[in-house]
Parts: sequence; C-alpha cells; structure tokens
Amino acid sequence: MAVPGAETETSVNGTVGSEAAVPPEQQNQQQQQQPPPPNAWQVIKGVLFRILIIWAISSWFRRGSTPQDPATPTGAPRPPSRNLFPRDTLMDLHIYLSEKESFTEFNSTSAVFWEQRDLVYGDWSSGANRDGCYEQYSDIQVPEGVQNNGSFYIHVFLTKSGFHPDPSQKALYRRLATLHTSRMLNKYKRRRFLKTKNLLTGETEADPEMIKRAEDFGPIEIISHWHTNLTINIVDDHTPWVQGSVPPPLDQYVKFDAVSGDYYPILYFNDYWNLQKDYIPINTSVSTLPLRVTFCPLSLWRWQLYAAQNSRSPWNFLGEELYEQSDEEQDSVKVALLETNPYLLALTITVSIVHSIFEFLAFKNDIQFWNSRQSLEGLSVRSVIFGVFQSLVVLLYILDNETNFVVQVSVGIGLLIDFWKITKVMDVKLDRQNKVAGIFPRVTVKDKSTYVASSTKVYDDMAFKYLSWILFPLLGCYAVYSLLYMEHKSWYSWVLGMLYGFLLTFGFITMTPQLFINYKMKSVAHLPWRMLTYKALNTFIDDLFAFVIKMPMMYRIGCLRDDVVFFIYLYQRWIYRVDPTRLNEFGTSGEAPTDLPAQDGPASLTNGQEVSGPPKPEEDKKKD
Repeated sequence: MAVPGAETETSVNGTVGSEAAVPPEQQNQQQQQQPPPPNAWQVIKGVLFRILIIWAISSWFRRGSTPQDPATPTGAPRPPSRNLFPRDTLMDLHIYLSEKESFTEFNSTSAVFWEQRDLVYGDWSSGANRDGCYEQYSDIQVPEGVQNNGSFYIHVFLTKSGFHPDPSQKALYRRLATLHTSRMLNKYKRRRFLKTKNLLTGETEADPEMIKRAEDFGPIEIISHWHTNLTINIVDDHTPWVQGSVPPPLDQYVKFDAVSGDYYPILYFNDYWNLQKDYIPINTSVSTLPLRVTFCPLSLWRWQLYAAQNSRSPWNFLGEELYEQSDEEQDSVKVALLETNPYLLALTITVSIVHSIFEFLAFKNDIQFWNSRQSLEGLSVRSVIFGVFQSLVVLLYILDNETNFVVQVSVGIGLLIDFWKITKVMDVKLDRQNKVAGIFPRVTVKDKSTYVASSTKVYDDMAFKYLSWILFPLLGCYAVYSLLYMEHKSWYSWVLGMLYGFLLTFGFITMTPQLFINYKMKSVAHLPWRMLTYKALNTFIDDLFAFVIKMPMMYRIGCLRDDVVFFIYLYQRWIYRVDPTRLNEFGTSGEAPTDLPAQDGPASLTNGQEVSGPPKPEEDKKKD
C-alpha cells in the first residue's frame, strides 16, 4: 500500500487538525493554542530559497551523469516517433472504478462510472462551456474494504471510436487503438497524536476517543482521505519524440509501444488545485462519496509546468519527505495564486527574490566582519553569547516538535555559525594537561585581552545587569502563565516551549545592550554597518508586506519593534559622527598622513648641535 508523504498533525491537545474530524468547540480551542499557519509571503520566500539550494546542489551531483540511450540494441539511432492518435481522431472514453490495481471487470455494470462517445482529439471548442471539457458527477457507494483503509482505483481507457477496451472481445479490441492508465483515488495521510496535558493538574482537553485511538494505533496513524474533484487532461501534443531521449520529468508520462515504437496520447491526472484542507477522511461511517471527474484538453507547455511542479525530488534516497513542502505551505501557495491580484503577486515574487539576495549578503558580510575583526572594543560580547543560547533553544524546540528536516538543517547551521563567533570574541583553548575524566581535553574559555582591557566590558556587564531587571521578571511571569494555561508533553517540552515563546516575544530586548554601549562610548564606528543595512532593508520589506498581505498581528508587531531598534541605531549614527582621526582595531585612521609644515624657526638638529632658543637679532650678534 503506497503512502504519500502528506501528513495531518493533531493539535497540542491531541485533536486532529482537519475540520471534518474536529467539533466546533474543539476547533476554537485548537485555534487558540496552535500557532497561525504560514502566510503567502513567508511561503514564497521559503520556496524560492529552497529552489535555489536544491537546484545548486542537484546541478553539482548531476555533472557527468549518463544520458538516456536513444539508440536501439543494435546500435542504430532510433527514428522519431509519432502519436498513435492523429489530430481529429474520434475517441471513446471509458472510466471504471475498482478496488483492484489491475482491472478486468469490464462486464460489471457497477464498476462503470462514465462512458463518453465520439470525442475529438484536439477539440478545444466542444462541451457545455465551449472549452473542450466534459464533466461527470455522481455519488458512489464506498466498498467495505475502502471503508477499512483500503485502496480505491480509477481506470481510464481511451479507444478509437468503434473499439472496446476489453481484450477478451477479439473483434472490437485493438492494442494500438487502446490507451489505459490508472490511479489511486484515495490518498493516505499520516495523522500524529500529541499526548499533552496540564503538568500541574494532569488534565487534558483532548477528545477521549482520540486518546483511545492513540493508545490503540500508536503516535502515528495512517488514514485514507478523499477529494471530490479530479481532472483528467489529454495533452494536445504531436511532438516527434525519440524513445530514450524524452527529458525528465516528461519521460514518465510518455508511453511508447514496444513493437511499433510510436507513443500513445498522454493522459495526465491533474489534482494540482485540490487543496489539502478539502480532503475528508474515510471510515466505516462513510457509505457514499461524491466524485466529479472532468475531461479536458491541455496544451504541451501547461502540461510541462504541471509535470515539473509535481515531479519528485531528486533526494528521495534521503527520505520521502525531505525537501518537500508541508501540506499547509502548498495550500498557501495555491491560494495565493488563485486569490491574489496578479500584479501584487508579481510584485511579491520580485521582492521575495530581492529579500533572499539581501539575506545572503547580510550573512556573507556578517561572516567577513567577524573573521577580520582584531579588536572587540565597542562590541557586546555578551550579546553574541546570548545569541548562541537563543539558537540552541530554537534548535531543541524544533527537534522536540519534529519539524521539517530542511528547517532543522538550516537552524543547525546557524547554531554552528554562532559557535564559530564565540571563538572570535573569546579565547577558546584545549587544556590537554587537565583532562576531563582523564580522557577528554578540557575546554577553557576566557575573555580576550582587547575586551578585558577596554571599557567595553564594563559597559557590557552594566547593560546586561540592567537588562536582567526586565528579562527575569518577564520570564517568570511567562513561565507561570505557560504552566497554568497550556498543555505540554512533558516538563522538558514545557521548558523548551516556554523559552521559545519567551524569546519570540521579548527576544528583541537583547539588541539593546549594544545601544547602551554605543551611548556610553559615544561612537558607532565599531558596528558592522553593511550587514545591518542589509538586515534593515529586509525588515522594511517585511513591513511592506506585513500590512499588504494577511499576517498574524504578532508578526506585524515584531516587524515594528525591529524597526524601532534600527532607527535608534540610525539616530546614534547621526549624533555620534565618525571621527576620521580615531584609530581603529588595525591601528590606522581615516586621515591621510601629511608632512610637517616648514617653519621659520630653528631646525631641531644642525650638524649635531641643538638649538635651544630663538634666533638672535643682528645687533646682539654684533655685540657677541
């Protein structure tokens, strides 16, 4: 039984995230506890970044790959093929439904779903809407096996007019006049159960039935789902394809006849616009299911777009779900394409690309700044250490909540970079004399001399002392609130969830120590302004779309508070002008060296004799 990688996760109290399976009262509780779904702006940024990374890495691994062999076994090149159904061919459509993957029940009337006679290949003007499309809707009886998580298949036969798809009817069956393709109608999705409870009272708001299913089936249950709509496209294509040289991913759809070498018409099951939220679970209480099948022609270039979008990732050897978007992200992209104004959508995509470029440039300049830094004067070392703590909490949190592997890798790389920064702002050494347990070298960490000898350390400690007066009371209040009113899997999950939520809400406060140091030193020359500029531009872009696209209020507040902090930086840069005579960490200044001006007074040395006073008048010289 094939199981696609789609998942349906339960809420934090153990209920399912599908509207069809959750009562209204429970949905309200679920909406209050679950974080808001990703919006189109965030999704488009993530999609563009993933496409860039996957394309770059896959292009590297595809270097030197062996192309398909377009030659025959004898070594002769294969001739171009032709479509077995020429344009304007009259066709008959036969659609059957069955629980079996291989269909032979042609004489069963209950298996027939739709028969449409005298269709014209390449006709774009017939049908009810004059677009070449035909539609069939019916309520079908659900077999008992399908009710119990079994598979249900649709079998589509396309024959030339006057022929029959049943091979047992020798007089009416022709192999080269019959095209058959099939697909599983239902879709298997994983449903996860998160056993949560109030850690103080031990009570939970989860549905008792869901708790029992979690005990019976384990934390992950595979459930069959159904969607009402399915589109079958016949591609209007007569390209002279050569067998063995059809480019991927089109090669998996073009079927060649083994004897004649020609290819059959391309039938494509198109469910791209079926949103995940519209799938309904199938169980023993479901006796009938609606099904609407649409048969439409499709142009070659549009089919290529759909095929490329639905193609599998080249990284399947690393896992089925690796580099695949979650169902919510896919729905967000589709809804954005369907409902967003085309001009606004084009602007969003363009700015998303610019945003990704700025993120890369900020990352590059941040690495360059810390790699070339020789002095720590004016920089908050404690903020760098606290950044490592923040990244570690985020990584542990997403690992505890089983987030997408790509997100885990990106956060892990960010944590490694933060650890690397520690080696730049502090002296990290291995003490091989005093080993831990007599085996492992002891790691010693101490402040750099340029940091200790400067007034920056005093200001940094002072800033974090004042900051602790604000952070610790807020942390205590948030911890009590989380413990009293939220449900958690364990005490470990409560600690991570509490710290993660606190950092998201009040993490911007950790940017203020650098402002305090700038104020005390009356200088901003030590800051990485190039990196800050790129990040500020990204923040302004976020501001623009935070009010154009529907987003959570907390996200908008987050953009606003980052703007406030950066404007304070800009104000400090304006009032603390850069002094060109000030020596930087390399011992140089921005002032060009100049020669000493010529003086009318005495030279410092004349023939080894020191001139101690001003020149004497002529009358005094005569007296001498």
